[in-house]
Amino acid sequence: MESLGLKEDLGSTLHRQPPVIAPNMKPERVEQSKYEIVSRPAFGSSGRHINLLANHFKVSVRNPDQTFYQYSVSIISEEKKEIISKGIRRKVIDRIYQIYSTELHGEKFAYDGDKSLYTIVPLPHNNLDFTVLIEDTFAKCNGSIDSSKRCKQAPRSRTFSAAISYAAKIPLCSISLPLQRVERESTQDSLRVLDIILRQQAANRGFFLVRQSFFHDDSRNFVDVGGGVTGFRGFHSSFRPTHGGLSLNLDVSTTMILTPGPVIDFILANQNVKDHRHIDWQRAKKMLKGIRIKTRHSNMELKIIGLSERPCNQQLFTFKMKSNSVVNGEEDVTDITVDEYFTKHHNIELTFSRLMPCLDVGKPKRPIYLPIELCSVVSLQRYRKELSGTQRASLVEKSRQKPDERILVLTDVLRRNKYDEDPLLSCISIEKQLTEVDGRVLEAPKLKIGNNEDCIPRNGRWNYSNKHFLNPMRIDSWAVVNFSSRCDISQLSRELINCGMKKGIQIDRPHTLIDEDPLYRRALPVVRVEHMFEKIMDKFVDPPQFLLCVLSERKNSDLYGPWKKRCLIDFGIVSQCASPIKINDQYLSNLLLKINAKLGGTNSLLSIENSSCVPIIKDTPTLILGMDVSHGSTSQPDIPSIAAVVGSRCWPLISKYRASVRSQSSKVEMIESLYIPLADGKDDGIMRELLMEFYKSSNQRKPARIIVFRDGVSESQFSHVLNNELDQMIKAYKHLGETDVPKFTVVVAQKNHHTKIFQAGASENVPPGTVVDANIVHPKYYDFYMCAHAGMIGTSRPAHYHVLVDEIGFSPDDLQNLILSLSYVYQRSTSAVSIVAPICYAHLAARQMGEILKVEESSETSSGQRSMTSEESICVPELPRLHKNVASSMFFC
Repeated sequence: MESLGLKEDLGSTLHRQPPVIAPNMKPERVEQSKYEIVSRPAFGSSGRHINLLANHFKVSVRNPDQTFYQYSVSIISEEKKEIISKGIRRKVIDRIYQIYSTELHGEKFAYDGDKSLYTIVPLPHNNLDFTVLIEDTFAKCNGSIDSSKRCKQAPRSRTFSAAISYAAKIPLCSISLPLQRVERESTQDSLRVLDIILRQQAANRGFFLVRQSFFHDDSRNFVDVGGGVTGFRGFHSSFRPTHGGLSLNLDVSTTMILTPGPVIDFILANQNVKDHRHIDWQRAKKMLKGIRIKTRHSNMELKIIGLSERPCNQQLFTFKMKSNSVVNGEEDVTDITVDEYFTKHHNIELTFSRLMPCLDVGKPKRPIYLPIELCSVVSLQRYRKELSGTQRASLVEKSRQKPDERILVLTDVLRRNKYDEDPLLSCISIEKQLTEVDGRVLEAPKLKIGNNEDCIPRNGRWNYSNKHFLNPMRIDSWAVVNFSSRCDISQLSRELINCGMKKGIQIDRPHTLIDEDPLYRRALPVVRVEHMFEKIMDKFVDPPQFLLCVLSERKNSDLYGPWKKRCLIDFGIVSQCASPIKINDQYLSNLLLKINAKLGGTNSLLSIENSSCVPIIKDTPTLILGMDVSHGSTSQPDIPSIAAVVGSRCWPLISKYRASVRSQSSKVEMIESLYIPLADGKDDGIMRELLMEFYKSSNQRKPARIIVFRDGVSESQFSHVLNNELDQMIKAYKHLGETDVPKFTVVVAQKNHHTKIFQAGASENVPPGTVVDANIVHPKYYDFYMCAHAGMIGTSRPAHYHVLVDEIGFSPDDLQNLILSLSYVYQRSTSAVSIVAPICYAHLAARQMGEILKVEESSETSSGQRSMTSEESICVPELPRLHKNVASSMFFC
């Protein structure tokens, strides 16, 4: 084992004799560490009072004795197979209600689309069997039923058998238990039933359902964001237990769908080209895979699996003739091109698609080819890939609503849904006005910038106009490399030097300016970067201190991953990528914020960090961690997830961080690599790296307290964070030879929620520093909402913080002020960020290393690097380790 410096290492204890065990000694039972989520200790009181509104509508229980009756549902096809498709299952249940309403005594019920059905009065019998005929359903080749997602034949009528059997009673009164600080499974059951009733009502009205968000197929609800993608606006609706009682949370919601229409139009829009001769077919193949299309000539729906290797007028396939004649014991078959087949057998003369690849809608070993011009993208298909920067900007621009506008929209949604008229919701009453909330505005922390000057943020913002960075670095060995044909890098370097002088950064003239050889611009990204580095190394005897890389694309450049890999993994060079559209002082200042932080400088600190200790964490060495897991899009199930943890260094500072990153199984949210014991007795986990970094950078002090900020986990995963990730952290600390385990405070931060807060009687957003820890928070557990940033566009979304463990024993005021302070130490920005900086840094580190992993996966030389995950016997590509020259830097800034 290693030691933090105060304990003996393993080698000095190898020859000691084991202690003598007394005869009457009983072995101590070793149990896995278990933690329970902490309850709220008190409420905060610091800050000035502010009257707020929240998009929660208070719910009163009219009939607390109401009972819901749960029934199990089984649906079987003609082929005696269980139906999986929720779309078909809903059609069957709806049809049962239409036909057998009298037998069911006309009782309404709510169906979850799966295997449960709920009523407010018992059905006539505990076991009911029905048979129904459903028109226009599709059959897969294997005979199972699918809701028109993929079909190889025309729709037809089919018969289904349904069995409905009594399962359980769910009392509505259990909803009041959380208000009494009691948490039971029946409480969640009752809330689940109420949410299912909301879904059932939306389904009855023909809404498109995405979990608890509902979308009406109306042209006014569609927003084109470019690239063949449309934003589909709707609303979110769910019941929540709160400190003020049961509430209905209503919010505006947007999901992404593919823009319906001709496939060729989708491809052109996706690639932002006007002429089909400029289409990148390799890129189109990746984008089209999995999309459902409808054929013009047969009106069938099918799913694209790929593209043909040749264009329609050259792509051959074997066609079986309709004649029943058999020649020499063989069927009458012939090879024919796709173009010729549609001309002869469908009387369709192909036009532009004759020279294009065909869509493949078959199976990997049995392709079925269709001309692109005969196919259209089916409507209401969710787009599951990540939006580009341009698409995100377009969505924000077209969907933003000022706070007062959103309030009007939400109250109108509640009015139009008429929940009070639903018989299944007759046991409750929903108020028509937003909930009034008591809030507080915390004072922004004072900052220290260059020349030891104090800086007081105004409305969550500050600037460096005619001011220096606190600790500016000198740049004396550097170069500019240019992959863009439209940027004058000579002008860029001159203006960067001048702007640096204003910020206190002394930047020497670049050692060299290197433009890419035009002959390489159409080469593979890895080849382009490799050739550029050959030119760089020819100019330098030793690796340069810094490289400025100019790219032609602002976002999603194919060069980014290969470039970062060469810099961070192979050479250990700090680099900054840029794609300037307009070179001005603001752009260059923002660039220098990142560059200075990456090189080890400090742009600003909290004033309290300059004192001998940070008052809010007292005089005890404290390590602050930010944790996040980045996943590929849902359309990329095989892409490994990236776990990133950043840890503070140079205590008592809380503005400097180091990152440690690992790959893990795809879509696994729990971090598996905090503690990795090896066969040789060493620990190769994330925590060891960060603990050792803290020790080395903090005058050989061990952390006595560790504050963990965890991003990206849902409430159902809180116990896993405590009993899995926290357990790994403790094991990693003990592995270093330490017995005195630090005190932990674990806080989960959530941004993907639907609670919004508004200033009462005002049209602008809530001021930065607004915190809410009453009324709309959990009735038992320790959570609060904080809007640390100034919302300049649309309606601000507060961060939702959940305190899971607090062994340190912060008062609510101290913890909330610490979190606000950590929103002001983000070195890339001159404004407070919406969530604590350590989490932002972890997210950046995960994304950057994810781009490097893509390069590793595509490289033949890395194909043999695999690590086994703890839970699945699946080979996961291992992330390369950072070069020692940049491992402790804020490379992710």
